[in-house]
Amino acid sequence: MISQLPSQFPAPYTIDDRFKTSVAYFSMEIAVDQALKTYSGGLGFLAGSHMRSAYELKQNLIGISMLWKYGYYDQVRKTDNSMDVQFREKIYSFLQDTGIEFTVDVYQTPVRVKAYYLEPNTFQSVPLFFLTTDVDGNDSNTRAISYRLYDNDVRMKIAQCMILGIGGAKLIDALGASPDVYHLNEAHALSAAFYLYQKAGTIKKVRQRLVFTTHTPEEAGNEKHDINLLQEMGFFGGLSLDTVRELTGMQDNVFNHSLAALRLSRHANGVSKLHGEVARQMWGRFDGICPITHVTNAQNQRYWTDSEIEKARVSEDGQAVAARKIELKKPLFRLVADQVGKLFDPNVLTLVWARRFATYKRPDLLSQDIKRFSQLLSQTDYPVQIIWAGKPYPLDYGSVHVFNQLYYLSHLYPNMAVVTGYELGLSKLLKDGADGWLNTPIVNREASGTSGMTAAMNGAVNISTNDGWVREFARPGENSFLVPTADPLLPDHARDEHDRDGLFDLLENEILPMYYNRPADWQALVLRSMNDVNSFFGANRMASEYYEKMY
Repeated sequence: MISQLPSQFPAPYTIDDRFKTSVAYFSMEIAVDQALKTYSGGLGFLAGSHMRSAYELKQNLIGISMLWKYGYYDQVRKTDNSMDVQFREKIYSFLQDTGIEFTVDVYQTPVRVKAYYLEPNTFQSVPLFFLTTDVDGNDSNTRAISYRLYDNDVRMKIAQCMILGIGGAKLIDALGASPDVYHLNEAHALSAAFYLYQKAGTIKKVRQRLVFTTHTPEEAGNEKHDINLLQEMGFFGGLSLDTVRELTGMQDNVFNHSLAALRLSRHANGVSKLHGEVARQMWGRFDGICPITHVTNAQNQRYWTDSEIEKARVSEDGQAVAARKIELKKPLFRLVADQVGKLFDPNVLTLVWARRFATYKRPDLLSQDIKRFSQLLSQTDYPVQIIWAGKPYPLDYGSVHVFNQLYYLSHLYPNMAVVTGYELGLSKLLKDGADGWLNTPIVNREASGTSGMTAAMNGAVNISTNDGWVREFARPGENSFLVPTADPLLPDHARDEHDRDGLFDLLENEILPMYYNRPADWQALVLRSMNDVNSFFGANRMASEYYEKMY
């Protein structure tokens, strides 16, 4: 018998028979709309598209997340134009107070938690619930648990995971629901498994309901904490450490959240075909883990794709696509002019590098060879414009430094810009206005990456290293341009030099000459790119595949 989701907060549609299995989807961040700033980057963008496509497909699914009072952060500039971080209170009149309150014990102290509801038709998503500890009756410390997404204090971050996991499971109980599947999007909500165990009484019953998506392609990058600290804080919901060790197989004092999730779930998945392979190799040496498949990430076309450029794609009109691209550049270039005082030309090939700023993504790869970079931006035969955008983690000082250095370098070039505020709205402008979408991660470090998907949906050509989702998409020279993969045994500096030279060679010898000298070939390549990305990398396919493979 199928367990239904909450009747008092129904989806505004009749559930499709293919998707009757009831699912509660837990994610620390969900980017469902620019107006609701409860996300930081790719994980949230992915979750938002999933929730939108589940709505379109009439799936029996709800989302549970956190209501971050200050969001991730507001990216601004200091007086010297270096990047600054601001935390400003966000207030949302479109969220409904469910009237549901309960407590989660953190450090043996009851923390009051309130649940808010996003009605599905507000942003065309499945029913979404957001938890907050900013509640009367909590002291300043416990109120702060839901202030900042990914707080840097380890105890605060554990508490946040407890509110999402234990709190999300308690919310489901308060709603009177009994979903067939608890889907953990990353391991942040793992504490829900221990809550379920105390209700179900057997690990078999927990595994029957729990599935897990991992987004991290390196074992060292997965969340780990001291098991005694977790026990002291109440992460395991009052279970004894002996019981926790028996359930998770953790025999030392380092508790690996992803490994525990793999042992407590019945299915797990990576987020691209390559990442599935990497995850099976990475975790295969551990006993007791569940099978790991893959569901390649995707993005929701209805939300991301410009309607006019989509009409041109469907009619296979390359010239109409090119004309629309020129129009789409204009609002982006107005933003560039407003932020950095530079006037870009819609008729010039425009490259964009925009995503979360992280060292392995190498945002400054091109500028590391300053001589060749200057030649590229200074030559007039094939003019080019480049825009950077993205948010570093506030305490990742290396990435903040790279962001600032790129901005200071941009003073030397009227056709180079670094803009701030990389949220959904700016991301959409950049993808609409880009001719080429630069993607430069170190190969095998990117689990999937999704920014290039939505760029391609809007007529931007992917120019990329061969990593993540790109391996399933790219046909070099036909729908994209790929940097040849470096020998994995090369030292880091030689690998970067190889990739940098390959990127310059593509730009100088293939991309720029095609764009300016052979516009019909460029338009044909753009159409192939748009058709290929829409055929497989739409989130409706992904949301369906989760039901087929995971639920």
